[in-house]
Amino acid sequence: MKRLYTFGKYLKKKFKTNVKKVPISIPGFTCPNIDGTVARGGCVFCENESFSPNFTKEKFTLNLQSQENPLLEKQLKSLEFQFFNTVPSLKKYYNAKKFIVYFQSFTNTYAPFETLKALYEKALSFPDVIGISVGTRTDSITDETLEYLKKLSEKYEVWVEYGIQTSNDETLKKINRGHDFQNVVETITKTKNLGLNVCGHLIFGLPGETQKDMLKSVKDSIKLNIDSIKFHPLYVTENTLLALEYKKGNFTPITEEEYIDTLVKSIKMLPENISIQRMTAGTENLLAPEWCKYKSSQMSHIHKALKEAGIRL
Repeated sequence: MKRLYTFGKYLKKKFKTNVKKVPISIPGFTCPNIDGTVARGGCVFCENESFSPNFTKEKFTLNLQSQENPLLEKQLKSLEFQFFNTVPSLKKYYNAKKFIVYFQSFTNTYAPFETLKALYEKALSFPDVIGISVGTRTDSITDETLEYLKKLSEKYEVWVEYGIQTSNDETLKKINRGHDFQNVVETITKTKNLGLNVCGHLIFGLPGETQKDMLKSVKDSIKLNIDSIKFHPLYVTENTLLALEYKKGNFTPITEEEYIDTLVKSIKMLPENISIQRMTAGTENLLAPEWCKYKSSQMSHIHKALKEAGIRL
């Protein structure tokens, strides 16, 4: 019988205590797929300010041009505020003793190196922080940043989280991703060659994809020697290009039954060394699918399906 290998189990085994990730959203960060560098508007599912017709590239990038960045102090204060406001609840509800600061929203390597360095080092200076996890795109991280993260990993737990989404190039075009799967292969290979931990994000239910496509993305991601994985259903939120297509009747979200079936088959394929950080997701401003509104119900159905498939929790 296969056992579900969660990220929490990985952390507990390595650090012998309860470790929790603290999600952080840094103001001023954007994405090359939003500001016009590689595309405009972001991925079709991304809810962001660029959806507004008043968005301009300068609105975001002006604040990230140099280490004299007038917003850097604000960013550092925001980081500190979010951390110290999140930690008490993690301590209370999860009995967390140590923390990993998770740079979550937008592309957290898409800024001048000195800005990144200041933010990462600030995060690592907080009490009981043992590491950082940086969410980013495979087309938005420099060799300089990777080498720096490698250096940090000698002392801290360091993860780089890449949005893989799918290995299907046609789908990547449909969702306005701005790069192909070869870019994913090259960047993750480079990251792994430096000895860094990699978590890959995959989305099930992307426009036009069959279950065969989704499972192929899982297989292709496994081949990249990733260390951990996150699974997400594709949901529709307001202020996205996908919402427009949904309202026109041009997009039908994945059903809960198909999602769970694909998830279970994916988990059965995972090697024992790949931990699972997420099995589903929900969000605010949700238009569809309706089942994504109820996280507890989702998890109950997922756990039931895993048990029926012979996977121990």
